[in-house]
Amino acid sequence: MAEQAVIVRDLTVRFGDFTAVDRISFEVGRGEIFGFLGANGAGKTTTIRVLCGLLLPSEGFVRVAGTGFEQGDRAIKTKVGYMSQKFTLYNDLTVEENLSFIASLRKLGSNFYVERRKELLEFISFDRSLGTPVRDLPGGTKQQVSLAAALLHDPEVVFLDEPTAGVTPASRNLFWKLIRKLAASGKTVFVTTHYMDEAEQCGRIALMREGRIIALDTPEDLKRSVFPGAVFEFDPKTPLSFAEVAAIEHLDLFTFFEPYGLRFHAAIRDGEDWNRARPELECKFNIRRIKPSLEDVFIKTVEGKKR
Repeated sequence: MAEQAVIVRDLTVRFGDFTAVDRISFEVGRGEIFGFLGANGAGKTTTIRVLCGLLLPSEGFVRVAGTGFEQGDRAIKTKVGYMSQKFTLYNDLTVEENLSFIASLRKLGSNFYVERRKELLEFISFDRSLGTPVRDLPGGTKQQVSLAAALLHDPEVVFLDEPTAGVTPASRNLFWKLIRKLAASGKTVFVTTHYMDEAEQCGRIALMREGRIIALDTPEDLKRSVFPGAVFEFDPKTPLSFAEVAAIEHLDLFTFFEPYGLRFHAAIRDGEDWNRARPELECKFNIRRIKPSLEDVFIKTVEGKKR
C-alpha cells in the first residue's frame, strides 16, 4: 500500500463505564477512498472525532498525516478537514461570507484564502455569484460548497460524514465525482455512508459493530469472504406475508435469508439438501443465482441476529 495517511493501533475510547470504541486497528493509505460503515451507535463518529483531534483516546496509538496527539490536538486539526452529515454553513449568509468566516476561524492569510477559494470554486464548478445567500442554493450545490469549506485550509485527510444524505441521486453522483478527483489529487478521503452504491466506490471498507471492526477489505473481497458459497434471489410468485415466509419449510437450509425489496436473497448451507428441496421451493418462488451485494454483506455482518 502507498504511504500511510492514517495509522490506528488498539484505539479505545471510554465514557465512564461505557466503551464506545474497543481496541480497533487499521491503516489508510494516502490517496485512498476509505469507507467506514456501521449501524448507528457502532462507534464510527467517536472514532472520527478522535482522528479529527476533537476527542482524546482513552488508550491506543493514533497518527494522522504524520501527526499524533503528543504534538497537541491542534496539530492534528490543521491536517484534517471535516464535513458533517448535517449542513454546516449559515443559511442567512452568502457563499462569500460563509467561506470568509471559515477562513478567519482557520486564521488563513488573505492572499492564500483568495487563491484557495478560486481554486476550490473551480474544482466544484461553482457558477453562481459569491453574493448568493446559501439558503437560495439547491441542496446538491450546498453540499459542494460545504466540501469546499472543509477543504479551504488544504488538509491532507478529509472526513466526510454521510456527505450526500438528503440530496438527489444526480447530486450524489456529481459529489462522488468530486470525491474521486480529490483522491486522484493525493488527498485521503474517509467516508461514512448508508448508501451501499456509494460504499461500492470505496477502495476498502471497514465494518464496525458495537465498537469493534468486524471486517476490513475491498468491496469485492468482503462479498467473497462473507458469502463463499452460492447466493440466490427468491422472487415470490404470489405476495407472501411475513408469517407465510417464516412458515416455509427448508429455511434451515440457508445461512442467510433476508428481504431485498419485494424479493429475498439467500445463501445456501448444504448443496445436496438444497437440490432436493429446490423443486418444492420453486412452487412458491422464481429462483435464480446472483452475486451477493454489499447490502447483503452489511445485513449479515453488521446487523446479524439483531435484524
